[in-house]
Amino acid sequence: MLKALAGICFLHLTTIVLLFIAVIDDAWWFTNSLYSDIWGRWVMEFDDEVWVYTDLPSSYRRDYLGAVQAFAILACMFVVFSLFAFIYQIFMLDKGERFTITGVLQLVACFCLMVALAVYTDHFHRGEKEGWYGYSYILAWLAWLLSLLTGVLYIILKKKME
Repeated sequence: MLKALAGICFLHLTTIVLLFIAVIDDAWWFTNSLYSDIWGRWVMEFDDEVWVYTDLPSSYRRDYLGAVQAFAILACMFVVFSLFAFIYQIFMLDKGERFTITGVLQLVACFCLMVALAVYTDHFHRGEKEGWYGYSYILAWLAWLLSLLTGVLYIILKKKME
Protein backbone atom coordinates (compact mmCIF):
# COMPACT_ATOMS: atom_id res chain seq x y z
CA MET A 1 0.00 0.00 0.00
CA LEU A 2 2.89 2.33 0.71
CA LYS A 3 4.19 1.88 -2.86
CA ALA A 4 0.75 2.72 -4.26
CA LEU A 5 0.56 5.90 -2.16
CA ALA A 6 4.07 6.90 -3.21
CA GLY A 7 3.23 6.29 -6.87
CA ILE A 8 0.03 8.29 -6.71
CA CYS A 9 1.83 11.11 -4.88
CA PHE A 10 4.48 11.13 -7.62
CA LEU A 11 1.77 11.31 -10.32
CA HIS A 12 0.09 14.13 -8.42
CA LEU A 13 3.33 16.12 -8.14
CA THR A 14 4.03 15.50 -11.83
CA THR A 15 0.58 16.84 -12.66
CA ILE A 16 1.23 19.97 -10.64
CA VAL A 17 4.58 20.62 -12.31
CA LEU A 18 3.23 20.06 -15.83
CA LEU A 19 0.20 22.24 -15.19
CA PHE A 20 2.23 25.12 -13.78
CA ILE A 21 4.68 24.96 -16.70
CA ALA A 22 1.80 24.90 -19.17
CA VAL A 23 -0.01 27.87 -17.63
CA ILE A 24 3.04 30.04 -16.97
CA ASP A 25 5.20 29.35 -20.02
CA ASP A 26 4.66 31.21 -23.27
CA ALA A 27 4.48 28.40 -25.80
CA TRP A 28 0.84 27.72 -26.66
CA TRP A 29 0.92 28.82 -30.30
CA PHE A 30 3.85 29.30 -32.68
CA THR A 31 4.41 30.70 -36.15
CA ASN A 32 7.64 31.70 -37.80
CA SER A 33 7.41 35.28 -36.55
CA LEU A 34 5.43 35.08 -33.28
CA TYR A 35 4.56 32.93 -30.31
CA SER A 36 1.78 33.36 -27.82
CA ASP A 37 0.06 31.93 -24.80
CA ILE A 38 -3.02 32.84 -22.79
CA TRP A 39 -1.36 35.94 -21.34
CA GLY A 40 0.39 37.70 -24.21
CA ARG A 41 2.12 37.53 -27.55
CA TRP A 42 5.76 37.92 -28.60
CA VAL A 43 6.45 39.20 -32.09
CA MET A 44 9.82 39.26 -33.83
CA GLU A 45 10.92 42.63 -35.12
CA PHE A 46 12.60 42.02 -38.44
CA ASP A 47 14.89 45.03 -38.20
CA ASP A 48 17.02 43.78 -35.32
CA GLU A 49 15.55 40.28 -34.80
CA VAL A 50 14.41 40.95 -31.24
CA TRP A 51 11.32 39.42 -29.68
CA VAL A 52 8.93 42.13 -28.45
CA TYR A 53 6.05 41.53 -26.03
CA THR A 54 2.65 42.76 -27.20
CA ASP A 55 -0.87 42.34 -25.97
CA LEU A 56 -3.02 39.69 -27.52
CA PRO A 57 -4.80 40.98 -30.62
CA SER A 58 -8.18 42.64 -30.32
CA SER A 59 -9.62 39.92 -32.56
CA TYR A 60 -9.47 37.60 -29.54
CA ARG A 61 -12.73 37.94 -27.70
CA ARG A 62 -11.96 39.10 -24.17
CA ASP A 63 -14.74 37.04 -22.59
CA TYR A 64 -13.35 33.79 -24.04
CA LEU A 65 -9.81 34.78 -23.14
CA GLY A 66 -10.90 35.60 -19.59
CA ALA A 67 -12.63 32.23 -19.33
CA VAL A 68 -9.49 30.40 -20.47
CA GLN A 69 -7.33 32.31 -18.01
CA ALA A 70 -9.76 31.88 -15.12
CA PHE A 71 -10.27 28.15 -15.64
CA ALA A 72 -6.52 27.59 -16.01
CA ILE A 73 -5.88 29.37 -12.72
CA LEU A 74 -8.73 27.46 -11.05
CA ALA A 75 -7.23 24.17 -12.27
CA CYS A 76 -3.89 25.12 -10.72
CA MET A 77 -5.57 26.02 -7.43
CA PHE A 78 -7.64 22.83 -7.24
CA VAL A 79 -4.63 20.63 -8.00
CA VAL A 80 -2.68 22.23 -5.15
CA PHE A 81 -5.68 22.05 -2.79
CA SER A 82 -6.02 18.40 -3.71
CA LEU A 83 -2.40 17.76 -2.73
CA PHE A 84 -2.94 19.41 0.66
CA ALA A 85 -6.12 17.38 1.14
CA PHE A 86 -4.18 14.20 0.27
CA ILE A 87 -1.53 14.92 2.88
CA TYR A 88 -4.17 15.83 5.47
CA GLN A 89 -6.23 12.73 4.79
CA ILE A 90 -3.29 10.35 5.06
CA PHE A 91 -2.52 11.43 8.61
CA MET A 92 -5.82 12.61 10.04
CA LEU A 93 -8.72 10.50 8.78
CA ASP A 94 -9.74 6.90 9.42
CA LYS A 95 -9.26 4.28 6.72
CA GLY A 96 -12.77 4.32 5.28
CA GLU A 97 -12.91 8.11 5.02
CA ARG A 98 -9.67 8.75 3.14
CA PHE A 99 -9.18 10.17 -0.34
CA THR A 100 -12.76 11.10 -1.23
CA ILE A 101 -12.16 14.84 -0.96
CA THR A 102 -8.81 14.48 -2.70
CA GLY A 103 -10.35 12.60 -5.61
CA VAL A 104 -13.20 15.07 -5.98
CA LEU A 105 -10.85 18.08 -5.90
CA GLN A 106 -8.61 16.43 -8.49
CA LEU A 107 -11.59 15.72 -10.77
CA VAL A 108 -12.76 19.34 -10.39
CA ALA A 109 -9.26 20.48 -11.43
CA CYS A 110 -9.49 18.12 -14.39
CA PHE A 111 -12.85 19.64 -15.37
CA CYS A 112 -11.55 23.22 -15.07
CA LEU A 113 -8.52 22.44 -17.22
CA MET A 114 -10.68 20.68 -19.79
CA VAL A 115 -12.92 23.74 -20.07
CA ALA A 116 -9.91 26.06 -20.49
CA LEU A 117 -8.37 23.86 -23.16
CA ALA A 118 -11.64 23.32 -25.00
CA VAL A 119 -12.41 27.04 -25.15
CA TYR A 120 -8.85 27.83 -26.27
CA THR A 121 -8.94 25.14 -28.95
CA ASP A 122 -12.34 26.18 -30.25
CA HIS A 123 -12.05 29.97 -30.23
CA PHE A 124 -8.41 30.86 -30.89
CA HIS A 125 -6.24 30.31 -33.97
CA ARG A 126 -9.15 28.76 -35.82
CA GLY A 127 -8.69 30.45 -39.16
CA GLU A 128 -4.93 30.69 -39.05
CA LYS A 129 -3.41 28.52 -41.77
CA GLU A 130 0.19 28.68 -40.67
CA GLY A 131 1.23 27.93 -37.16
CA TRP A 132 1.18 25.07 -34.72
CA TYR A 133 0.38 24.39 -31.10
CA GLY A 134 3.36 24.62 -28.80
CA TYR A 135 4.68 22.40 -26.09
CA SER A 136 2.86 24.24 -23.29
CA TYR A 137 -0.47 23.48 -24.94
CA ILE A 138 0.53 19.81 -25.21
CA LEU A 139 1.71 19.79 -21.58
CA ALA A 140 -1.65 21.21 -20.55
CA TRP A 141 -3.43 18.31 -22.25
CA LEU A 142 -1.03 15.88 -20.60
CA ALA A 143 -1.71 17.52 -17.22
CA TRP A 144 -5.43 17.12 -17.92
CA LEU A 145 -4.95 13.42 -18.56
CA LEU A 146 -2.85 12.96 -15.42
CA SER A 147 -5.35 14.86 -13.27
CA LEU A 148 -8.14 12.65 -14.57
CA LEU A 149 -6.05 9.55 -13.91
CA THR A 150 -5.08 10.56 -10.38
CA GLY A 151 -8.63 11.64 -9.55
CA VAL A 152 -9.95 8.23 -10.57
CA LEU A 153 -7.09 6.50 -8.74
CA TYR A 154 -7.92 8.38 -5.53
CA ILE A 155 -11.55 7.25 -5.78
CA ILE A 156 -10.47 3.64 -6.45
CA LEU A 157 -7.94 3.82 -3.61
CA LYS A 158 -10.69 4.99 -1.27
CA LYS A 159 -12.76 1.94 -2.19
CA LYS A 160 -9.80 -0.42 -1.64
CA MET A 161 -9.12 0.97 1.83
CA GLU A 162 -12.67 0.49 3.14
